Amino acid sequence: MYLYHFFDKSTGPFQNISDLSVDDAKAVLNGIKQTKPNSQCAQRHDKYVEYRRNCENIIRSEFIKKGGKISRTVPHYMVVEFSPWLSTWYENSEYIKIPVEEFDMNTLSFTYGDSMPTFSPTINDGREYRHQLYTYKEILKIIDKYGLPQDWNDDGKYGPERYIEVHVWSDETVGKYRHCPV
Repeated sequence: MYLYHFFDKSTGPFQNISDLSVDDAKAVLNGIKQTKPNSQCAQRHDKYVEYRRNCENIIRSEFIKKGGKISRTVPHYMVVEFSPWLSTWYENSEYIKIPVEEFDMNTLSFTYGDSMPTFSPTINDGREYRHQLYTYKEILKIIDKYGLPQDWNDDGKYGPERYIEVHVWSDETVGKYRHCPV
């Protein structure tokens, strides 16, 4: 299994808006809306930063309950396997592909789909993976049962889940790739 991180070549990998203050994060988001209006990131709503922080608080809390090891306040974001849809998000799209074995599995959590719709109070369709955070061993069982969302729902026709989101709660492995030429 490979974990992928998609990013804009002009900014580089593992640049997390949540590492910034709320005001700085909003300024970055507004800058993206001005300079890259056609990118998917520019389509985010005005309360995105607040919603994202709330979601990160939920997934951090849930991961701690499961005994996860957390050395970052907010995670780095990756996905399980290649996502055709995410590859279109950036004007100068690039990705880094890392074998899952390079990570300490106790620092990885997963949501079946993006964490924001997964934990959204407005999406209540009864699917078992809604409002659920998984460990590595747990997500393998969900993948066995449902497959990868990008294989059956890359266009979003059947719901918001288009990929499996990975939350990396450590800088250890991603630090090796943060400044690597792609």
